[in-house]
Amino acid sequence: MLTLFLGNIGAGEAILIISVVLIFFGAKRIPELARGLGKGIREFKDASAGIKRELEDASNTPPAEKKEQN
Repeated sequence: MLTLFLGNIGAGEAILIISVVLIFFGAKRIPELARGLGKGIREFKDASAGIKRELEDASNTPPAEKKEQN
């Protein structure tokens, strides 16, 4: 997935990117950033799954029940 954003990068470019990230954030801060990113992605997936489930439930509800619910 990372290659979708960065395209074809070589080892030299990858080392440069990692070095810049280490300089800006420091080694202690990177795990915190990764955890926050992981939580954000998980919340997004959960929310999108919930919306998908609600849409599927609404489309599977017979028309008579839809009128009664409103």
